[in-house]
Amino acid sequence: MSNPIVQIRRKAGCEDVPLPRYMTEHAAGMDVCAAVDSDVILPPGQIVAVPCGLYMAIPPGYEAQIRPRSGLALKYGITLPNTPGTIDADYRGELCVILMNLGPQPFVIQRGMRIAQMVIAPVSKAQLSVVAELDDTARGHGGFGHTGH
Repeated sequence: MSNPIVQIRRKAGCEDVPLPRYMTEHAAGMDVCAAVDSDVILPPGQIVAVPCGLYMAIPPGYEAQIRPRSGLALKYGITLPNTPGTIDADYRGELCVILMNLGPQPFVIQRGMRIAQMVIAPVSKAQLSVVAELDDTARGHGGFGHTGH
């Protein structure tokens, strides 16, 4: 499997913010850092879009999935309300991460802080087929919680 090449351009004035990077040899996601101009206080229950100081060109057939960092979620209740966030191959705006504080205390976002992780993943394009009826399954119309889990 070949690794896709994602082109990165830094936003002017963000040369000090670390680029996304894999923190271990087998990490699936690259850590993404905040490019805030000054500390941002995220109160409990609030949502903020955090700039990352970079622009990307993702190759066609791929997407960037933006996911929470498990350590921030466990320790502070910091998550992404749109998990996973999707960055399409044709988007050229600045990468921003939408963070939400589900924890009990205000959370301080600092410049250069690792705030999320980014997974580059292949995209399948489905073809829709309109039919008169669907095949039956054992589950049928059972909805949320129907399987007992």
